[in-house]
Amino acid sequence: MWGPVRHGPRTAEGGDCVQVNISTRHGHLSDASRQKIEAKVMRVTRIFERLTSIHLTIDLEHEEMPSVDLKVSAEHKHDFVSTDRASDLMGSIDAVVHRMESQLRKYKEKIRQRHRSEHDREIQSESVTENLADEKE
Repeated sequence: MWGPVRHGPRTAEGGDCVQVNISTRHGHLSDASRQKIEAKVMRVTRIFERLTSIHLTIDLEHEEMPSVDLKVSAEHKHDFVSTDRASDLMGSIDAVVHRMESQLRKYKEKIRQRHRSEHDREIQSESVTENLADEKE
């Protein structure tokens, strides 16, 4: 097989479908390697549930130092990118997946903090309104 291999939507652990695309440039990978790589890449779905697509590109132009690009798209037009170049292909894939997991954790925490601060503002405004009502009585 040459070029991109598109898999149908995969079900993430949350039940949502994620489009997985693994492509190679300047070479090809065996089916067994593709399955191992896909299993590694699907780990990012455990971190963040709202992923829509995962694109992994492996460039084998320099066989001694292949480069790996991982692009993950999430809902609401958020895209995350991780790149690595190493002598060991599987080690490089592990590195980009680890970086992607870190980015997704950081983004998820940012969203949680934003929602917490909005909730805190609502509680604070409610308590101020109650205090003003108590003072008027």
